[in-house]
Amino acid sequence: MAENSRNSNKLAIIIIAGLFFVFGFVTWINGALIPFMKTINELTEAQSYLVASASYISFVVMALPASFILNKIGYKKGMSLGLIIMGIGALVFIPAAEARTYWVFLTGIFIQGLGMTILQTAANPYITILGPIESGAKRIAIMGIANKVAGALGSLIFGALLLSGIDEVKEKIGSVSIEEKNTLLDTMADSVFMPYVVMAIVLFVLGVLIRKAPLPHVEAEESEDIKEGETVKTNIFQFPHLWFGVLALFVYVGAEVIAGDTIIAYGISLGFPASEAKFFTTLTLLAMVITYGLGVILIPKYLKQGIALRISAALGIIFSICIISTSGFTSVLFVALLGVSNALVWPAIWPLTLEGLGKFTKTASALLIMSISGGAIIPPLYGRIVDSNKHELVAQGITDAEILSGASTESYWILIPCYSIILLFAVWGYKFKSWNLN
Repeated sequence: MAENSRNSNKLAIIIIAGLFFVFGFVTWINGALIPFMKTINELTEAQSYLVASASYISFVVMALPASFILNKIGYKKGMSLGLIIMGIGALVFIPAAEARTYWVFLTGIFIQGLGMTILQTAANPYITILGPIESGAKRIAIMGIANKVAGALGSLIFGALLLSGIDEVKEKIGSVSIEEKNTLLDTMADSVFMPYVVMAIVLFVLGVLIRKAPLPHVEAEESEDIKEGETVKTNIFQFPHLWFGVLALFVYVGAEVIAGDTIIAYGISLGFPASEAKFFTTLTLLAMVITYGLGVILIPKYLKQGIALRISAALGIIFSICIISTSGFTSVLFVALLGVSNALVWPAIWPLTLEGLGKFTKTASALLIMSISGGAIIPPLYGRIVDSNKHELVAQGITDAEILSGASTESYWILIPCYSIILLFAVWGYKFKSWNLN
């Protein structure tokens, strides 16, 4: 029986890794979509980062409803529903490309985000409680490898499909008539048609297949931490470490999105051609995959989850300072190295936060998923800081491109408070299991 259970869990891990591959692919193509949308819709920096906002704000809208849905239909049917909704969102890109209307593109991204919210709300707690909580970060690190390998592929594929010829288009639109400009931008917008049709078909097929997948039923266990004296905890507000975990995950997702989704646009702002800059996101993801691999080997045998999180947060602060303090390709490399500091944060925060929550696990998972909205708020704030810095320099009469590119570099200071909050959670916050400080 024990052998059958282990085999069943291994198969479940492979299946869930496939799902992480799917939403990794969909999520990380935003790095290519941001400069693409900025060009075809003639947007400012802050406006272009609404691509990230449309995706991640859906986690706020859908997380608690997703928790309700999962309580009604279970993890497996919830995963199936999430995939199908993501497929519907992909189809919205077809009329969006035809109209070349930014809000329609954002609607498609938002719908995909709704589906991804259901999928993530089901998949993350499922893989966390599929085995011992002490090795939860190890299992999630395996999921991270699948997620980031998919992200690297998605970034390369969509970078090639969407950003091919973007430099030439940007040069031409400044010197041609309005009619010619619209023709150029319409042709460029049409390049999303076939990729998103294929994506929709794949998501619909996977949504049907997951319903038939042999996934074992699992439920979280309650621990002794669920009691205070003789009183059983009755609601999620009695778990302070959960709320600290939500805050830590909020700032983490914002930092991760900045590291992955801004690096291409950042490279272009430094003067790198799009044909080179499109590979920069892959550097970030490669750094994450290597660090995930180390996590699989080291956790929990050689490295505890809490220690891994402390090291990650400290490296995040160091690399952020290095980004600001350097320039050119060196600065880009430090943005990519944020992949090292980011890799084990998500895998560690989930088990450290969910430990001992028992029957509150699905609701707590929904709150953690809601914190993904950090990816909707912090990156546009970075974009707004970039715009503000550039406007200030222009107002001073500075038009030198190299100096203006420094506005993007300096704006990465926003990452330092994010990693500081994560470090505080890693040192103290996850241990704060009761409001009783005695």
